[in-house]
Amino acid sequence: MQVIMSSSLHSLPWSAQTLVSNFNSPLELKQAHAHLIKTNTPLSLIPPSRIASVCALSHLDFSYAHRLLAHFHQRQIVVWNSCLKTLAESDSPFDAILLFRRLREFDVVPDSFTCAFVLKACTALLDDKNGKIIHGVVEKFGFQWNMVLQNMILNFYGLCGEMSTARLVFDKMPQRDVVSWNVMITHLVKSGDFEGAYGFFSRMPERNVRSWTMMISACVHCGKPKEGVQLFMEMEKIGVQVNEVTVVAVLSACADLGALELGMRIHEYSKRSGFGGNVRVLNTLIDMYVKCGCLEEARRVFEEMEERTIVSWSAMIQGLAIHGHAQEALRVFSMMIEMGVMPNGVTFIGLLHACSHMGLVNEGRRFFSCMTRDYEIIPEIEHYGCMVDLYSRAGLLQEAHEFIMNMPIKPNGVVWGALLGGCKVHKNIELAEEATRHLAQLDPLNDGYYIVLSNIYAEAERWENASRVRKLMKNRGVKKKPGCSSITVDGVIHEFVAGDDSHSQANEISDMWEKLLDYMKLRGYKPDTSVVLLDVEEKEKEKFLYGHSEKLALCFGLINTPPGSVIRIMKNLRVCEDCHAAFKLISAIVNREIVVRDRNRFHCFKDGACSCQDFW
Repeated sequence: MQVIMSSSLHSLPWSAQTLVSNFNSPLELKQAHAHLIKTNTPLSLIPPSRIASVCALSHLDFSYAHRLLAHFHQRQIVVWNSCLKTLAESDSPFDAILLFRRLREFDVVPDSFTCAFVLKACTALLDDKNGKIIHGVVEKFGFQWNMVLQNMILNFYGLCGEMSTARLVFDKMPQRDVVSWNVMITHLVKSGDFEGAYGFFSRMPERNVRSWTMMISACVHCGKPKEGVQLFMEMEKIGVQVNEVTVVAVLSACADLGALELGMRIHEYSKRSGFGGNVRVLNTLIDMYVKCGCLEEARRVFEEMEERTIVSWSAMIQGLAIHGHAQEALRVFSMMIEMGVMPNGVTFIGLLHACSHMGLVNEGRRFFSCMTRDYEIIPEIEHYGCMVDLYSRAGLLQEAHEFIMNMPIKPNGVVWGALLGGCKVHKNIELAEEATRHLAQLDPLNDGYYIVLSNIYAEAERWENASRVRKLMKNRGVKKKPGCSSITVDGVIHEFVAGDDSHSQANEISDMWEKLLDYMKLRGYKPDTSVVLLDVEEKEKEKFLYGHSEKLALCFGLINTPPGSVIRIMKNLRVCEDCHAAFKLISAIVNREIVVRDRNRFHCFKDGACSCQDFW
């Protein structure tokens, strides 16, 4: 048939051949059609797919094309499906929906491909009305057997946020495959229903690498990195081969947990598996090493990268900043600019953090100004928060307050919280009270803000005011978050809560602290009981101090790790002044490097000093 058609086409003059095969409008199509009739040439020489594409979007021309295609042996819907696919994948997917409506008006019977292409257009537009119509067509014409189509419907409802409908479709599916389960898990995670997603994951008859990876990622995003690591261990145990996306998810969990040993093992696995050059994996490795307190390893990964993205540069700048290496962070930024890499908003957050932690006020002002002036980056709330933090740390509290008052966007809890932190350090009760009034409205259940104000009153020995704040917390149902520190030894995470004596090695930990205390006192250590803001006897205050969670974790680490190895501790709150001073002395006494990651930054204690200029 093709040979005959080709032969007949070549028998036409060149201009007629062009007209018949390359027409670009309904008018040219009609001219070609007329020419074939006049020359008694077979109509089949006209490409049917071209007839559909030039006539699809006009009602009158569609009618003409419909009549014309009736003379071809090929089923009409096959021709129109090709057109639907093109329109659904175009910049104007609604055209596919319009064409589908015309097909139904002219009683062109759809098939499963028709529904798939139109559903794709509805999904791109999140058009729930027309999507439901297509779902109805699927039911009407009995296409429920088509697993691909059913999974597309599940995904459509999930993207439209109609999870109850998606669940109904899932429950009614005559059969399901691993994709069906994965689609449900994906959208349950996106909708914030972690428990629902985990329920589906637990019931899956079969899981693939995507199933495991999605659930590990969900754990990380929902603040459950420990569960994410446990899932990875289970995945490894049953022999599921991981991919780059899995590696990124697990490294993110390791970063949040401070699980350095596992992170290093994943790094080695990545090299062996050929993921070592994957930019996303390398960027996540930088972040993992930074958050585990291994700045040198992060730097090594960064320097060995063959290709660096803005994410790579920004991660390195941020890492240097939170480790107290402000000048090096600024130097890396200068290198980045020299290499022609344009910074983004995240880059400037890292730079402003660097300036804030090291008291570089003028440099911080300059970076904040050049964001808009030189790079056309509009500052976001995070940048304003960094500037308030910068001024507050430097003791420029009035300037910080004026900055907040003149912000073009409404300040959030982080912004007022930065001012409140500065008020505590620089003992400004009046501004602290104002900041707390705003915070009580913006974030009423955050215990930290109440505690800081109470502590400010206590430091000023205004015990009645301190008591009033704590009573207010109780009346509002705000509970104080206990200090918690964790340390990983031989791959096992050990957690300690302030004042906890329930650990199996509690007696050994207590003995170790007493020994350290004797050595520290010989070096001039005096407990800084001013951080215990309770109206109790001095000895009681010292007892509270000695039970701080990071001290318990440190003693445990000294008992259970080999001499000379680095001790790494993660804490959920800020390290207090007393622990900061004690850890500096202990690092020299035991000749060990001690890395503590608190809520704000890293503290690297070595040879009696800390990498940070201040503990805050």
